[in-house]
Amino acid sequence: MAITAAQVKELRESTGAGMMDAKKALVETDGDMEAAVDWLRTKGLAKAAKKSGRTAAEGLVAVAVDGGVGVAVEVNSETDFVGKNAEFQAMVKDIAGAALGVADLEALLAAEINGKAVSEVITDKIATIGENMSVRRMAKIEGDLVVNYVHNAAADGLGKIGVLVALKGGDEGFGKQVAMHIAAANPAGLNEASLDPAVVEKERQIQIDIARESGKPENIIENMIKGRMAKFIAESTLLGQAFVVNPDLTVEKAAKEAGAEILGFVRLEVGEGIEKAEEDFAAEVAKTLQG
Repeated sequence: MAITAAQVKELRESTGAGMMDAKKALVETDGDMEAAVDWLRTKGLAKAAKKSGRTAAEGLVAVAVDGGVGVAVEVNSETDFVGKNAEFQAMVKDIAGAALGVADLEALLAAEINGKAVSEVITDKIATIGENMSVRRMAKIEGDLVVNYVHNAAADGLGKIGVLVALKGGDEGFGKQVAMHIAAANPAGLNEASLDPAVVEKERQIQIDIARESGKPENIIENMIKGRMAKFIAESTLLGQAFVVNPDLTVEKAAKEAGAEILGFVRLEVGEGIEKAEEDFAAEVAKTLQG
């Protein structure tokens, strides 16, 4: 029988299931609303959907490299505890493996793992583990050599911070040092050209205001601004930063000494930029008792 949009809407509202899941449930049950609800519950989809409003700001970053291609993927969960779950870790590793073969996040969610779309794999895991989860970000990088590093590793290739560095020349050892530097120093970009122009301009305006407060002559103010902006660019960019392995050298100079050119990098940190809802312990207990 034909399934109407009104039926799909009704089922979505009563179960919290996604549109495609609601439609599939109605098709599978010949439009029987009650049976469709049971079908969704059996599949764990209604349960998963009800959790979708909860903030998922923990989880893991996974990195994977195949030849000159590397990917980093962030998969979020609600609690740090789930990040230690072997089942969750295996799923995140599989997702990173699938990411090697796609170009962006949308394609990753549609990619298959053992015959199931990544989006379905996530939905199933929400139902079995009982927490909201999401594949939040993926980033891909290419070079003659791609080196990865994971900080606070939970397992091989999995941790709280994942870094990829693409090199032309150089070797694995130098690449690992640069990756560790990136994890610690968190540069905003590779070089000045890669920085957000709005961020640079905002900093310039701040430095102009600070310099003019000094009451010094305009020509001295100009030099003050130039010097402070040069320092800001150096501290914000990977190539301009003092290398953590040898602070007497910038990363750019260290790369030259190693016979390498750094083509680019990726750094993903779990929960970066996500606003976490803060609750005091009493409120949390009260909420749990209320169901």
